[in-house]
Amino acid sequence: MYIEQFFVEGLGCASYIVGCEGAGVAAVVDPDRDVRKYLNAAAARGLKITHIVETHLHADHVSGNSDLAALTGASVYVHESAGAGFAHETLRHGDELHLGNVLLKVRHTPGHTPESITLLVVDTTRSDQPWMALTGDTLFVGDAGRPDLVGVEAARGLAGQMHDTLTHEYLTLSDGVMILPGHGAGSLCGKSIGSVLSTTMGYERDTNPALQPRSRDQYIEFAVEGLPEQPGNHKRIKQINRQGPRPLGEVAPKPLSIQDAVRIFQRGAAMLDMRSKEAFKAKHVPGAAHVENDTQLSNRIGFILPPDITIVLLLSDPAEYAEAVYRLARVGYDQVAGYLAESLDAWEALGLPVTAGDVRDIDAAELRDLIEHGNGSKPLVLDVRESWEYAQGHVAGAQLIPLGELSRRLAELNQAQPVAVICASGSRSQSAAALLGRQGFATVYNVVGGMSGWMRQGFPVERGGL
Repeated sequence: MYIEQFFVEGLGCASYIVGCEGAGVAAVVDPDRDVRKYLNAAAARGLKITHIVETHLHADHVSGNSDLAALTGASVYVHESAGAGFAHETLRHGDELHLGNVLLKVRHTPGHTPESITLLVVDTTRSDQPWMALTGDTLFVGDAGRPDLVGVEAARGLAGQMHDTLTHEYLTLSDGVMILPGHGAGSLCGKSIGSVLSTTMGYERDTNPALQPRSRDQYIEFAVEGLPEQPGNHKRIKQINRQGPRPLGEVAPKPLSIQDAVRIFQRGAAMLDMRSKEAFKAKHVPGAAHVENDTQLSNRIGFILPPDITIVLLLSDPAEYAEAVYRLARVGYDQVAGYLAESLDAWEALGLPVTAGDVRDIDAAELRDLIEHGNGSKPLVLDVRESWEYAQGHVAGAQLIPLGELSRRLAELNQAQPVAVICASGSRSQSAAALLGRQGFATVYNVVGGMSGWMRQGFPVERGGL
């Protein structure tokens, strides 16, 4: 038997290829948009990919099932309750998928979503008992799948189903079964997913808070309390995955001249400047959105640009183009027209506008000084954490607008007033500050270190909600 895990940093997504080298066949479970790695892994082992299995319809990333199916001829398998609108084979509780000497036993394990399944992996040359469990977004290292990504109104019902799943499916597994989850640290599909990428059922039984004894009602309260922000653009991603993603095809470099880029901008496209923050602040195109091309790009872009907009990239190095396209495509941003092949100096030489400045980083001490001595330039402190985080402690007078709600609540803010954006550590606030800068807010501060830095300095906090 052969099995390999593939992990996407930032999004925290894990996918798998599992198969039988003797029979030369394999399945890919929960593929992400960059399918090259599965093809390369299969080729290196002499395997043909014959099955593509989705443990559920994802809300945090767009699946690569359509590209992989087109390239391999493999069928896509999803649970019968998924309501999938693309060509697929239907799975039911108790079904079995045979891959030579490897057997995948399908268990319907609703709770994160109604259609969630778990695949119990059996190496029939050794035993008829499961060796591993591919758990999707049901059971994680130290956590279980959140119940609210289908819709907040469905959260309590799904939490109840999750309690049933954990009790009647997972807690019946032997301690030695390896747990191979669909997410690790960085994912927003759980509350506190561990950074280790696999575990055992016995260890989770003893240590995972979600598996500790509770009544069904008690578990529901546990599951819906203290949920982090929802992934940006998650409703659209879910819909894309239900309908079937448009095949991304081959990602080849697309250099654009300044003249070509200007024509695209005139049709409503946006520039996404992916250079370093220092380079962006020194010189950039007015109105350009800025997100660095790093592992957090997929998480941040949904809070800054609308998902259906055409994008022209500005890169530090054209060699970064393919990785940038995949990072955007993973969250449904697949209308990338290309990248600007000429420099901003050439842009400026043609008489096209550039600007400098934008968002300024400040620390907690600088924020306190602005609050106490800013006089006419005293900033509004905008807290972009979740309401439960805000209630645990916030800067006095801070206005709460969670990051996931900010783009539709901009009218509540005065663009002429300085705004100091704060979150827990400075990550979400950077995305929020970039959005405000793009929307024309005059003075925007990003509080580096966030509330953690504020409290480490011993500065006063208020507690409770609004």
